[in-house]
Amino acid sequence: MPETDTTRAGAPSTEASPLPAQLRADVRLLTTLLGQVLSESGSSGLFDDVEALRQATITAHQDPSAEAFAKAIEIADSFTVERADEVARAFTVYFHLVNLAEECQRIRIVRAGAADPDEPGDTIPGAFSQLAAELGEDAARQRLSGLRFHPVFTAHPTEARRRAVASSIRRLAALLDERTVVGADPAAGRRIHRRLLEEIDTLWRTAPLRATRPAPEDEVRSLMTIFDETLYTTLPRMYRYVDDALQPDDSGRRAPLVRPFVRLGTWVGGDRDGNPSVTASVTIKAAAIASEHVLLGLEHTATALARSSTLDSDATPPSSELIALRRSLSLADESIAAASTVSAPNEPHKQTLVLITRRIAATRTRNADLAYSDPDALIADLHVVQDSLRAAGAMRQAFGTLQTLIWQVETFGFHLADLEVRQHSAVHAKALEECVSGGPRSQQTSEVLDVFHAVAQTQRKYGQRAAGRYIVSFTRSAEDLATVYRLAEFSGADPVLDVIPLFETFDDLRAARGILAEAVKHPAFAARLAQTGGKLEVMLGYSDSSKDVGPVAANLALYDAQVQITEWARDNGYELTLFHGRGGTLGRGGGPTNTAILAQPPHSVDGRFKLTEQGEVIFARYGDPTIAMRHIDQVAAATLLAAAPSIESRNVAAAEKYAEVAAQLTAASRARFDSLVKADGFAPWFATVTPMEEIGRLQLGSRPARRGLSVESLEDLRAIPWVFSWSQARINLAGWFGLGSALAAVGDVDLLSRAYEEWPLLRTVIDNVAMSLAKADPRIARQYLDLGDRPDLTELVLSEMELTRSWLNHIVGGSELLDNRPELHTAVHLRSPYVDVLSLLQLRALRVLRSDSPDAAGSDWEHLLLLSVSGVSAGLQNTG
Repeated sequence: MPETDTTRAGAPSTEASPLPAQLRADVRLLTTLLGQVLSESGSSGLFDDVEALRQATITAHQDPSAEAFAKAIEIADSFTVERADEVARAFTVYFHLVNLAEECQRIRIVRAGAADPDEPGDTIPGAFSQLAAELGEDAARQRLSGLRFHPVFTAHPTEARRRAVASSIRRLAALLDERTVVGADPAAGRRIHRRLLEEIDTLWRTAPLRATRPAPEDEVRSLMTIFDETLYTTLPRMYRYVDDALQPDDSGRRAPLVRPFVRLGTWVGGDRDGNPSVTASVTIKAAAIASEHVLLGLEHTATALARSSTLDSDATPPSSELIALRRSLSLADESIAAASTVSAPNEPHKQTLVLITRRIAATRTRNADLAYSDPDALIADLHVVQDSLRAAGAMRQAFGTLQTLIWQVETFGFHLADLEVRQHSAVHAKALEECVSGGPRSQQTSEVLDVFHAVAQTQRKYGQRAAGRYIVSFTRSAEDLATVYRLAEFSGADPVLDVIPLFETFDDLRAARGILAEAVKHPAFAARLAQTGGKLEVMLGYSDSSKDVGPVAANLALYDAQVQITEWARDNGYELTLFHGRGGTLGRGGGPTNTAILAQPPHSVDGRFKLTEQGEVIFARYGDPTIAMRHIDQVAAATLLAAAPSIESRNVAAAEKYAEVAAQLTAASRARFDSLVKADGFAPWFATVTPMEEIGRLQLGSRPARRGLSVESLEDLRAIPWVFSWSQARINLAGWFGLGSALAAVGDVDLLSRAYEEWPLLRTVIDNVAMSLAKADPRIARQYLDLGDRPDLTELVLSEMELTRSWLNHIVGGSELLDNRPELHTAVHLRSPYVDVLSLLQLRALRVLRSDSPDAAGSDWEHLLLLSVSGVSAGLQNTG
């Protein structure tokens, strides 16, 4: 995190710094090394130019005069395109290093004890204690046994960071960690210093932009990095952590009290809505890649367990069931059985585990003679070993590392993550029309039908859990869901399908209850519900609803939809799981997940929380084991605690008390939002004042940023680039526009201040808007908006921005946004001048590209613009 008073690039002042000492030291070290790398780069004057623009933007932030800001613009405009490109690269690397330092600080905080003593529900043990106090110990244990947290990882078309860059940052993180461990050892210190310089130089010299668009298979393999490096070992650690808290004296020597409560899902390789690159073949490959990774992990864990299970039969006699299992396994694998008898002649538990490991390996290599038929068969064998150890009194061996392996099989199965398919309802309707007509089928329809074969094949290979959820985006009627079952019949495949509606627009959210009531009467839908015991899943879209009616009306509509759907499901005896399509950014339903959960309507969570995790959010939340543990702990705790009577009664009372306020906020915010997005010429103006078109040319992900539209309409513009484009322009409009007018329409500061304190939903909305607006910059925003030559729309945006800022300060208190959250305030404000550098360079490139100047020819200016997009994303720490 940059500090405001610096004497040279990479050497921030330490005087009166609000930063923790270790974070300040890491930032100073990394940025000083970057300064050295720039000085040694061979580009004459680069370091001085970087420093000149940096100092100018800092001065412009400290001095609100137009002259100071104009000076920063003048310096940015003086660079050649080649120099501007180098400066943009330097600041992009700078933010990567600062982000790394902040991540290391977060890890330190978590390791030191992350729980806030004032927030007992901030951890699973704390939430359990609160539940036990309110409901009793038995009821709390029952709630814990039904807990489920289900993150679904999705590919992100605006993930701006290359894998090569991410890998370099991970190596730097390892060096910083090692530096802490070696302490004052001078030889080790010199070696690490040299390696840090080498790695930062590599980062500087690594092309920040992808040369080609990644294929879906590349996105799958990128996700596997998170599994291999974090999730495979972190999730059983999480279960052990909870069990340690529940039975501190007996954990590891008695049967665990906690059941695996995390289930992973993935859309990577399955989400074909608007992405022609995702085919049936890709879906099959994605499933195979995931299975290979998890089976390799299970094989390695089982191998290590077998090697360490050197328990003599005299001290640990085997049970008759273990002897029978070993005999059965030996008959199927005689050579390995004989070898294990020779190497471990009196160690029957080890012999059995060696044979089990061989069967896991055979499952991975598809050796039908030895392979396990499904994960349950493997779990059954492991339980035989566990029961034998327990009967022999080897309690720690029974419930130690062996329990870890059992948890891993129970969590990941043989498929790693449930692969979910998503397709647009309009595509299904067209495909069904072709099938019913009996005429020739288009390539698109053939592909739709092939998907059902891919799902069926995946289920046969890896188990029913491996695939089967089929999400219908833009569900607008019960017929949209029935169509999927009819298409499955036309395909000739026989997959087991859970068809899930995705309600995305304002109108569809309001109609959701009626659509569901009709859908459950369809024979195929009803039959599947009967098979699952009434388990029903419904997905809610945060992104498109926000783009449809604005963020305020969308948030309130989503709450109301949950109330209606939940009441209907309870009245009809269905076990409802709401699937939240939350994005990483505030304009797409992002923000702190745990606080959002605790603001949900009663019974809408009921111990089950499922959401999408996207792009940069995946790596931010799950890229490091310590941070992943903390994130899962917080979200699972909130999921557990949401059912507490105190939480439910609070939310009900607030919703009833402020129902009239909610209606006013919805009407006023939506009217204000419509006045902007429905203005004549808005769509082409939006494309002009933001880098929307250029973002579409970034090689970010396999999925296009648009569904093949012109900029004459926003209907088919994906919500992700809609948000991304506004954030690049330092406006962040998708996260706040309309709230100021809505609050002004209510007009009662005292009433709104009470609502902010008492109504969790409003508090969440306002806190998220404050964050979004704090990252916006009116002076930079005006520079972008003026590109469109529409002063009416420019003033509409800027006046709403100022109105919203003013009302937030009135309600929350303080003279500036985030005054009530000082650490966050510091983080945002210390970053802003450095982000300004990249924004000014991006603006310069946009002006050239939007002009008729001959300088616009060629790719240099476009490259600068795309490079600045990556840098601004790193600086703001969010994309779409």
